[in-house]
Amino acid sequence: MGKAPLEKRYTPLIILLLVAALVTVLGLWATDRAGSSGSESVSGVVNKNSGEQFHWKLVTTWPKNLPGLGTAPENFARIVEEMSGGRLTVRVYGAGEIVPAFEVFDAVSQGVADAGHGAAYYWKGKIPWSVFFTAIPFGLNAQETNAWLHYGGGLELWQETYAPANIIPLAGGSTGVQMAGWFNREINSVDDLKGLKMRIPGLAGEVFAAAGGTAVRIPGSEIYTSLQTGVIDATEWVGPYNDLALGLYQVAKYYYYPGWHEPGAMLEFIVNQQSFDALPPDLQAIVTYAARAINQDMLDEFTARNNAALRILVDEHGVQLRRLPDDVLLELWRASEVVMQELVEKDPMAARVYASYKEFFDGVRAYHHISEQAYINARDIVLDSDAR
Repeated sequence: MGKAPLEKRYTPLIILLLVAALVTVLGLWATDRAGSSGSESVSGVVNKNSGEQFHWKLVTTWPKNLPGLGTAPENFARIVEEMSGGRLTVRVYGAGEIVPAFEVFDAVSQGVADAGHGAAYYWKGKIPWSVFFTAIPFGLNAQETNAWLHYGGGLELWQETYAPANIIPLAGGSTGVQMAGWFNREINSVDDLKGLKMRIPGLAGEVFAAAGGTAVRIPGSEIYTSLQTGVIDATEWVGPYNDLALGLYQVAKYYYYPGWHEPGAMLEFIVNQQSFDALPPDLQAIVTYAARAINQDMLDEFTARNNAALRILVDEHGVQLRRLPDDVLLELWRASEVVMQELVEKDPMAARVYASYKEFFDGVRAYHHISEQAYINARDIVLDSDAR
C-alpha cells in the first residue's frame, strides 16, 4: 500500500486528538482564571464551597441563650455565616463553658477565643475608664451613646484603649434605659441605702458605695441564688424582659426605676486582632457590619419586649413597681460627680475619654431638650389631657 492512503486513513484520528488537546488546554486556562479571580462564578455570585474556611469561637459573659443579651451573639453568628456563605462560622459559648464570665476579655486577648460578647465596665479593674463605653450614671442614653461612638469620636478612643490588649472593640447592642433594680426592702430615703448590699458593677458600684451602700460584683448567673440566700439585698440587672427570664420576681419584692446607673448600657463585641487580620477583607467587613446590625437589633428587641414583660411582672406576679425618691436620686448624682472626678484625675487617658464624652453629652443634651425630650413632654401633655 502507498504512503498517501495511510495518511488519509489516520487523518480523522489526528483531528480528534488535536481537538481533545485544545479542549484540555482551554479547561486548564478557565480553571486557572477562576482561581485567580477569587471564588466568583461567571455571574459574580460567590460560591460558598470555595475559598478558605474560618471557624471562630466566641465566648460571652451571659448564660447561654439568655433572652436579649444571650441571643445577640447567637444572632451575630447566624448573620455572619449567612453573609459569608458559610466561609466564616462562629460557635458561641455561654459563661462558664470555656471561661468564666469575667475572664472573657483575657480569653480574647490571649487568643483562647477569637471573639467575645460582654460589657466594657466588667474590665474596670484592668482599664478604669472602660466604664465610659458601657454606661455612665446620669449620662448618655442608648441613642446618644451610639451617636457618640460612631459620629463623635468615641469608637476611636475605645479602639485605642483596647489596642494594647490585642483586641478590637465593636458596639454590640444596647438595652436602653434600665431599671434601678430589685430590692428586698423599700427605699424611702437616702438612709435606706446605708449598709445595703447590692449587685451593681462598673462606675455605678463606686457611686452606690459612696452613697452608703455596699457594691457587690457577681455575674448574672449567680444573681438569683445570691438574692435568695441573702448574700445580697438588692440587684440591678437589666429590665423587665431579661429580669422576667431570670425569675428575679421570685426572690425580690420591690422593683425600682429609673435606671440612673445605666441610662443606655452599651454592650460590646470584642475580636482578637490576629483572628481579624487573618480574614480576607470581605469577611472583615462582614464581621464589622454584622456587629453593627446586632447593635441596633438588640435595642429594637428590648424596646419591643420590655413593656409586655413589665405587665406580666406586675399583673401576674404581683411585683411592686416603685420610683426612687428624688432625694435618693440627688444623692446618687452628687456621689457620681465625686467618683467621676476621682477617675479622670488618676489617668491621662481617662481624662481624654471623659473630655470627649462630656463635650458630646453637653451638646446632645441641649439639642434633646428641644427635640426628643420636648416631644415626649408634649405627647404626655396632650394624651394625658385627652384621657381626662
